[in-house]
Amino acid sequence: MRSRQRLYQRPKHFGRELRVADFIQKELADLLRNKVRDPRINASELSVPEVKVSRDLAYADVYVARFLEHPTPTDPTDETVLDVLQRAAGFFRSELAARHSMRTTPELRFHLDRTEAEARRIEELLAQVRRA
Repeated sequence: MRSRQRLYQRPKHFGRELRVADFIQKELADLLRNKVRDPRINASELSVPEVKVSRDLAYADVYVARFLEHPTPTDPTDETVLDVLQRAAGFFRSELAARHSMRTTPELRFHLDRTEAEARRIEELLAQVRRA
């Protein structure tokens, strides 16, 4: 009976990865909203739609989305935003460590989430097909 129960249990690391990713996602969103004061980026235009944590919890790939309602030529480029966030990764990591008691806090690697832009591009293509 005991061996049968083990078959239906999820591996512990699977649940922990998801919990750590969820924690990082929520806390980074809060940090971006309340602590980032860099004049090169507007933190209110940023969101954290996804965080993926490695199995060994050493790395966290943080996907950041930008929401620009009316883009202007003076807006910072995506590369600038990623550079600012990556340079602040140590600050974010120390803040995360202070907010949670993990043995080690994952190293943060920032990536641009292009889901919204790709969805907009596909919708524009579909609209062109409908008009044709």
